[in-house]
Amino acid sequence: MSQDEGIPIESEASAELAGFRPKRNLLWHVATFYSKRPLGGFGATIALLLIVVAIFAPLIQTDDPYDTAYELVYAAPSWDHLFGGDQLGRDVFSRIVVGTRISLKVGLISAFVGSGIGMLIGVTSGYFGGWIDLLVQRLIDAMISFPGLVLAITIVAGLGASINNVIAALCILFIPSTARLVRSQTLAVKEMDYVLAARSVGAGAARIMLRHIVPQVAAVLIVSITFQIGVAIIAEAALSFLGLGAGPEEPSWGGMLRDASQSVVGVGPWLALFPGLAIGIVVVSWNVLGDSLRDVLDPRLRGSS
Repeated sequence: MSQDEGIPIESEASAELAGFRPKRNLLWHVATFYSKRPLGGFGATIALLLIVVAIFAPLIQTDDPYDTAYELVYAAPSWDHLFGGDQLGRDVFSRIVVGTRISLKVGLISAFVGSGIGMLIGVTSGYFGGWIDLLVQRLIDAMISFPGLVLAITIVAGLGASINNVIAALCILFIPSTARLVRSQTLAVKEMDYVLAARSVGAGAARIMLRHIVPQVAAVLIVSITFQIGVAIIAEAALSFLGLGAGPEEPSWGGMLRDASQSVVGVGPWLALFPGLAIGIVVVSWNVLGDSLRDVLDPRLRGSS
């Protein structure tokens, strides 16, 4: 039994019925998320593990990912070299661990920067409307009309093959989809009573957008970013596989798949197996995390399972 302002409360349920909302800390929300959304918890765990591996990659790797050794050429997986050796005698496990940094760098930077720019464009377009909204939406329609991967290949081919250019291409790729999503939310939010009240007391457009509209579209933006991280990891792997991403010496997962495709698969099948599994597990984890976050943050889906 607990006391709140002298009124006995038998349980948390009766407390809420009586008009009291007990304070719930971050640990309670995390535990509830893991218990009610096990797939989302799996995705969050893999995402956190990915960040930890990227940060502590020099401590986790068992060998120099760039060093070559004759005895490791097509070496089978063993206790000394967990994922075996590649066609040049480099340790595959160390290259996958270091490649996590490339995937995380591309995924996080491109998703956050592209979504951030798209959010500003979407909020501005939806709030002001009129000819500004018409012009912005026609530009977005023109960008969306191009297939995403084709547009990314065109941009990287024009700028040159490098990880930084891949990030720039993916940022451009994420801007129109995010802008359109945020614009649709802004059109609904700007008609809310509290926005109309803020406008009636003389609040400026910048203040209304930053203080009243952006926080309301933040939940949708977070969900969109989690999906875009997975898309960015796949896109980087595809571009590296085509020779438009990381250099041939860089331990990129897509580059490792490219090298494996050029080798005799029957001699070293693990060269394609382990990078492919890494890409698949990471992308699926980000997708299920985004799907669970959407169910939690969207009031219309909050009661679904």
